Amino acid sequence: MQTVMERSAASPVFGNGERANRLKSTRFGGKLVNDYWENLFAAKEQGKKVVWYNGTYIPPFFHSHDVAWVHGEAWSAMLSAKHREVTAQERGEQKGYDRELCSYARTHIGQMLIELDKVKAGTSDLHPDDPRIETMLKLPPPDMIINAYPYCSSGQQWDDITYRVFGKKVPMFTIQIPLLWGGRQDAGYMQGEEWLERSRYVADQLVAMTRFMEEHTGRKYDFDRLSETMGFVKKAAELRLEAMDLCTATPSPASFFDWIVSIAPVNFLPGDQNIVTYFEGVLAEVKERIANGEGAVKDEKYRLFFDGMMNWNKVGWLADKFAAVNACVVAGRYTHMSFWQEPQLIDLKDPVLGMAQNYLICPNNHGAPIMIGEIEKICDKFGIHGMVMHAARTCRGMTNSQFLIANSAKKHGRQSLFFEGDVADESFYKDELLNVRLEAMIEALDAQKRAA
Repeated sequence: MQTVMERSAASPVFGNGERANRLKSTRFGGKLVNDYWENLFAAKEQGKKVVWYNGTYIPPFFHSHDVAWVHGEAWSAMLSAKHREVTAQERGEQKGYDRELCSYARTHIGQMLIELDKVKAGTSDLHPDDPRIETMLKLPPPDMIINAYPYCSSGQQWDDITYRVFGKKVPMFTIQIPLLWGGRQDAGYMQGEEWLERSRYVADQLVAMTRFMEEHTGRKYDFDRLSETMGFVKKAAELRLEAMDLCTATPSPASFFDWIVSIAPVNFLPGDQNIVTYFEGVLAEVKERIANGEGAVKDEKYRLFFDGMMNWNKVGWLADKFAAVNACVVAGRYTHMSFWQEPQLIDLKDPVLGMAQNYLICPNNHGAPIMIGEIEKICDKFGIHGMVMHAARTCRGMTNSQFLIANSAKKHGRQSLFFEGDVADESFYKDELLNVRLEAMIEALDAQKRAA
C-alpha cells in the first residue's frame, strides 16, 4: 500500500486528490474585509479617532461612536493569511520578544516596532526589497487602547506592551472578563448565581468604557445607535447559526473552513446591512446545496471536529487535505462556540447586558467540565466521528484543555489526532506529521466501521 508520505510527495494533498468544495457566497466577505482595512487606513485623514483593541467582539461599541478600530488579532491573522507576517515576527524577535510568545502578539508588536523605526529614521524606505513592509506602514497609530480579553493572560500583556511601546502616552482602558469556574452548586451553562453576578459585572464595565470613549472623543455616547448597530449584528448572528445548524445534513453542505472565513463579519466588521447580506447569501447557498445533495466534501465518509485556533497560513491547504481523504471537518470549538453564539440574550432596547453575556461564554472562559460538556453536545448533534486537535504552539489558552477534550472524546468512541502548528507563525507547522497522523486516524475509523 502506498503510504501517505509517498502520496504527499507527489501532490500538495494526499489521498484521492479531491479538493474542498468551498462556499461561493463567502467571497463577498473578502470584499468586506478589504473595504474595512482600506477605510481604516484612511481613518486619520477622515478626522476619526482610532482605537486599538484586543480580545472579544466589542466593535459595535466603536462603530456606534464613529471611531475607527484596529483588532490586533485580525491584523496579525490578515498578515499571516497573505504571507506578509515574517518580517514583523523577525523584528519582534530582534527586540527580544521570544518566539514562543503568542504569534498574534509577536506579529503586531513587530509591526509597531517597524512603524517606530520609520518615525525615528524619518523615512518609509526601511526595507526597499520587502514589499510586505508597505502594508504594515499603512496601519494608523492608536488614539486609545482598549483591552477586553477573556481567558488569555497574553492579551493583557500584549496591550500593556503596546502602551509602553507608544511611550505610555496613549490612554488605555481594560475590561476584566472573569472566568466562569462553574464550581458553585447551581452553576451550569448560562445559569446560576455566578453567571448572573459576572454578567452584571461585565456589563457595568462596558458602560464605563463608553464614558472613557466620551472623555477621549469629546462626544456623548449614543446608546440608541448602539441598539441600531446590534440589530444588524443580532440578525447576522441568527442567520449564521441557522446555516451552521443545517450542516447536520449528510453530506454537510459547508465545512469548518467555510465558517473560519466567515468569522470577520461577526467578529470585527462594521455592524451594518452588509453583514446581514453576507449571511443571507451563505444561508441561501447552504439550503441550495442540501436540496441538491451537494457537500463541502465530494464523497463524505468521515465527519470531524476541529479543536484549536486556526492556522491562518494554511486555511485552504488544510481544507483540501481533509477533503482529499473524504473527511469533512464539520464543526469546531473556535467557530461553533464563539461569536454571538446566544443572540437571543440581546435585548435591542437595552443590549449591553446581553452583549456582556455573549462575551462571557467564550468557550475557553468556562471551567473544563462545562466546556467539554458543550463540545460533546456539538459532536453528538453533528454526528462527529473524530477530533482533530490543533495544538497551536503559541496559544496555550486554547491548547491547555485539549488532552481532557480528547479523553472525553475517547469515552464516546471518537478517535483523536494531535498536530502541532500555530495561529500566525508558519514555521511551527510540519505537514509530514499531520499526514501520518491523519492516515492513522482514517485507518482507525475504517476499522471501527468494519467492527460495527
